[in-house]
Amino acid sequence: MEYINLGRTGLKVSRLALGCMTFGSPDWAPWVLDEAGSRPIIDKAVELGINFFDMADMYSLGAGEEVVGRVLAGQPRHKLVLATKLYNPMSNDPNDRGLSRKHIFEAVDGSLKRLGTDYIDLYQLHRFDYETPLEETLDALDDVVRIGKVRYLGASSMHAWQFMKALGMQRANGWAPFVSMQPHYNLMYREEEREMLPLCRSEGVGVIPWSPLARGRLAGRTGDAASSPRAQTDKTAGALYDRSREQDEAVIAAVRKVAERHGRPPAQIAYAWVASRPGITAPIVGISKLHQFDDAIAALEVKLSEEDVAAMEAPYQPKSVAGHQ
Repeated sequence: MEYINLGRTGLKVSRLALGCMTFGSPDWAPWVLDEAGSRPIIDKAVELGINFFDMADMYSLGAGEEVVGRVLAGQPRHKLVLATKLYNPMSNDPNDRGLSRKHIFEAVDGSLKRLGTDYIDLYQLHRFDYETPLEETLDALDDVVRIGKVRYLGASSMHAWQFMKALGMQRANGWAPFVSMQPHYNLMYREEEREMLPLCRSEGVGVIPWSPLARGRLAGRTGDAASSPRAQTDKTAGALYDRSREQDEAVIAAVRKVAERHGRPPAQIAYAWVASRPGITAPIVGISKLHQFDDAIAALEVKLSEEDVAAMEAPYQPKSVAGHQ
């Protein structure tokens, strides 16, 4: 496994991050694995050299963090980069959500307890909070860093102007800065190339894209995979991609052609494209079966030619912003 600095920090992360939304409780979603099902996958990630684990408190309403924490409990803490997120509702209570000072302090303590650790390596805003002053959020985040509960701060899908405003305010006030951005980015959704990705390169912000396979669509999912519980019940996937199904088919076909030319599965080619784009630190890979590691790991060795890249990018057509809400 290769390791790379996260943005301009000295933190070394594996070139792949393991997305942990799949781990937790099947009661939250039918495609989620319980602890017994999650353990072999998390253990395999460690065996492969993956040290970067991306979670969120809302995954299985906290059970996801609990499962990952228990499975990784036997690993030396200094070898792990534990990342989690906050913002989404954790209950029906109006204060048990968002990015208020109250919720940030309660959320970080909740994640620490569930993970069974004294600190979080990367604490990320899951989304932008339009109901809380940005100053309040950034000041509170600075405090959780200063008191040692968090090492680094990151953010996820938002508009570039919002992210730059936050970076500017952090800089002006001497607050702990965001060092990473987690955007929605793959061959079927490239809108972040307009502003967010150039901004991250300019500011030295690490980029850890989510959904690099477009919820499996770029992997050429067919047969049993296409009728899996997640494929049938993942409403987010439908919201992100169903409206552009016709134009996306052309992108998928282009990926298949490049994959055939390389003698590799489409998933490896799609992963390789994301991982090789300028400024990308580590794609977040979602693994629910052990064999899926094969494509993710092999993709890091794939060398795409300029012709390959041009062929896969050519069918793309502009889309409405998706994933920010």
